[in-house]
Order: sequence, then structure tokens, then C-alpha cells
Amino acid sequence: MSKPFGLSVYVSAFKQQRRLLDTLKGQQIPIFTSLHIGEEVTESYVKEVEEMCQWLHRNEFYIIADVSPLTLDRFNEPSLASLVKRLHIDNLRLDFGFQEKDLINLEDIDVTYNASTIGSEMPQQCGALYMHNFYPRPETGLDADLFNQLNTQVKEAGGQTLAFISGDEMKRGPLNEGLPTLEAHRYVAPYAQFIDLVKTYKLDSIFVGDSLISPYQLELILTYLDDGIIRLPVDFTEANKTLLNKPFTVRVDSPKGLIRVQESRQYAQPGKHIAPTDTTSRPRGTITMDNERYKRYSGEVQVMRHDYPADERVNVIGQLAKEYLPLLDNLKNGEPFIFIPAKP
Repeated sequence: MSKPFGLSVYVSAFKQQRRLLDTLKGQQIPIFTSLHIGEEVTESYVKEVEEMCQWLHRNEFYIIADVSPLTLDRFNEPSLASLVKRLHIDNLRLDFGFQEKDLINLEDIDVTYNASTIGSEMPQQCGALYMHNFYPRPETGLDADLFNQLNTQVKEAGGQTLAFISGDEMKRGPLNEGLPTLEAHRYVAPYAQFIDLVKTYKLDSIFVGDSLISPYQLELILTYLDDGIIRLPVDFTEANKTLLNKPFTVRVDSPKGLIRVQESRQYAQPGKHIAPTDTTSRPRGTITMDNERYKRYSGEVQVMRHDYPADERVNVIGQLAKEYLPLLDNLKNGEPFIFIPAKP
């Protein structure tokens, strides 16, 4: 599996997910599905799973199926090998209960291990996949320290790390409160979660845990994968919307508390008239422009990483929404970025 981004597909939501999946056919996009979610089981469950997996296989998705010994009973299959063949599974994520003998005849099938519950005994397989759990119940997601510790174990064993972000359009029940791996990500925009896992935690692949992600968030993620440039969705005052959709750079000498926008120095020209307006407090995520009271700095644009008080020399011209604030911690000195309009 070489794709760094994937989706989760559930038999109970497959009809609603088809519209999005239709736009991604033929690209070997990895798909995670669980075949042991009790609340999804109905009289037609087995048939519906078969039809779902056949459709995914036919349209060239890479299927990662989370299975348990109960899965074999439910599908009346004698072995994992026969289940894999029947459902066109490309990769098995093994839950508790399997033994070494269960892996016989799976030489041609990729196996994914549970990264969230690994012990001291780990398969020393270069390139093996280790996928973290997602956590439906608030307050139970992994914390940063444990996440880093587990990922270090995987990397030392030569493995690849996979994890989940929550969606924003159709959250999976019964709790409907997101399916992230990290608790700190639960109510953060999917795009900001994705960037955090890529930049801060160096994950190899990231999946949306929930049933649907909005087209806006998906486009942000796919665009980042294409060009590697972080985009900051902001609400600007009308007079400053000219800053949208233009390439900027974080000055290499920006302090920890704020981003100095390198190219904004062109605004700071002698004689440029920027009258004081909206000289209010500057909480984290605020975008500012120095006004004429700042003399030669008039016109300089900054983005607040920390909270700052009001300054009569500094105009507030925009705001990064709360759910995107983690992007600021992942935008490093010297890196490019683009201001884009926040979704209406």
C-alpha cells in the first residue's frame, strides 16, 4: 500500500458513501472496513458486505478489512484465506484472538497489526503496517505521549504507522462524536488533523474514520498531497481579501509566538497610508497588519500563534477559525503557505 490517505467504508453507510467513492475510482485508494461491528449486523449483513467488497474490488480500491475470529463464524468460512478470496480483501487487520496457525496460506496477503495495543513482542518485518485504533467515545483517544511512544516502537521494528482522523460531514453512530486516534483531534477540522499527523507525528498513512468527509476538507487534503503547501482558511475584512490565494512565506526569523509574513514587507513602504482600524486584542489565529503608527513597519502582516493584547499600532484584519488553529503549529519558519477563503 503506497497511498498516504484513505477512507473508511461501512456496510451500514455504503449507499451514502457511494457518491464520494465514485469520484475516486481506479486510483487504488486504500479503504478501511471493519467486519466485526455488532450494531451493523442484520439478516442481510453477509450479502451486503459481499456486494460492497465486490464493488470496491471492481473499482480498484485497496481493501483493508478489520477481522476477528467472530468474523469467520459470521461468514461461515473455515479460514482467513477463504474469507480473503471470497471478499477480495487485499489486507487483513487482525484483532484479538488469532494465533500463528490462522495465518497459514496468507503469504500473498498483506497483514496489518494493531499499533495501539502492541506489546514488547513485535514482528520484525520491514515495511509491515501498524494501524492505530480509532476511539468513538470522547476522552478515550490516545494522548500525544503514548502515541509517540507507540510510533517509536513501530519505527524501530521497521514498520509503517497508520492512524485515523475524524470526519466532518457524516459521523458514524451510535455516538456520532468522531472517530479519531488522538483525543486532541476530536473536534478539529479534518484537514488540520491530517496536517498534524503528517507534519508533527510523521505518519505514513492517514484514514478518515467517520463515514463521510466534506468535499471542501477532502480537496484541501488532496491539494496538500499534490503540492505540499499548507493553506490557511481565513475570514478577512473586505479591504484585505486581496491577500487571498497568493503564495506567502513564513519569515525564517519568525518568533515562536507569531508568524511574520515575509512578502508583506512590500506593503511596508514609506508613505503607504494604512489608517488605524480595529486595533483590538489579538488572540491565537488572528491575522494582523501594522498601521501607519508603526512607521516603517506599516503594512507588515502577521499571524498570531499566541494570544497578544490590543496595540493601537496593529490592525486586526482577519481570523483563522478555531478548528484550524493546529495548522499554525505545523507551519514552520521558511515554509510557504496560502491564505484561502474559509468555507461559507
